[in-house]
Amino acid sequence: MVREGIALVDRDEDGVDRAFRADVLAGLAQPQKAVPARWFYDEQGSELFEQITDLPEYYPTRAETEILDERGEELSALIGQGRAVVEFGSGSSTKTPLLLQAIAPAAYVPLDISGDFLRASAADLACKFPGLPVHPLEADFMKPVELPQAVAGVPKLGFFPGSTIGNMVARTAIDLLRSMRQTLGSDAMLLIGMDLIKDVAVLEAAYDDAQGVTAEFNFNLIHRINRELGGTVPLEAFRHEARWNDIHARIEMHLVAREPVSFTVSDQRFTMDAGESIHTENSHKFDLRSSFLLLLAGGWTPRQRWTDRAGRFSLILAEASTPRTAP
Repeated sequence: MVREGIALVDRDEDGVDRAFRADVLAGLAQPQKAVPARWFYDEQGSELFEQITDLPEYYPTRAETEILDERGEELSALIGQGRAVVEFGSGSSTKTPLLLQAIAPAAYVPLDISGDFLRASAADLACKFPGLPVHPLEADFMKPVELPQAVAGVPKLGFFPGSTIGNMVARTAIDLLRSMRQTLGSDAMLLIGMDLIKDVAVLEAAYDDAQGVTAEFNFNLIHRINRELGGTVPLEAFRHEARWNDIHARIEMHLVAREPVSFTVSDQRFTMDAGESIHTENSHKFDLRSSFLLLLAGGWTPRQRWTDRAGRFSLILAEASTPRTAP
């Protein structure tokens, strides 16, 4: 549970986030080692991701910004004015001003797991919109969130840009969409970004850029494990790899062991063979049917879908579905 502007993170006696430790230890114990992508986003990880969004290979931010910039009147007509915009995983909120300018909201509630980054971004946005109430919440949006009382009686618009939904396997994405519906209420709407299936070379380049910023973003997870969990993971023993998985229609990011390696995390020992990897991120890609099916399964009914001019990215407006007891 969270309160306005305050995070109630469950930490142990050493100040370590218990959920972070549990996820890392459980993930490293699996045959295919894996750590949930949400743990990328400490302050350094959040800053690195903002750098990624400016890279020439990383098209999603430019494509989604194009849609928001060109479809403002349509968004305003469909969404209406006076809703509280609740942005899930707000980051630096670079796209948010375009939406806020289009729909004249009653309030803005950014949610993010990186508290310092969140508050700095919220303060910057409050300066750009001085008459708009801004209520930043440091929270894990993967679970239902208690929103500020100031927006309790206001209809909500959830905003989930950047195709973050693609980072999750289908069952987790559906659970999140249902959780969002619970957070936002039965009269809510949701504006969500979903990246589209395209040429594999374009996709792989977007997650393995020539400057190596995405690799640094991936390696930052090792830095965080070593710093916060007393890890001894040798950074030099790993390489960054982005690969296309056609069966699951997704780009995967891995930290691949260059050689046999042994290390400890929170006093637990782990070993890896050369070529074995820690799976750190998925980025699923969608077409019209798969994106609509995911939303419907999560309790949202699509109302409108837009793509950028090059057909690389989609933005979908949906409304909370009315529960039914039969087909």
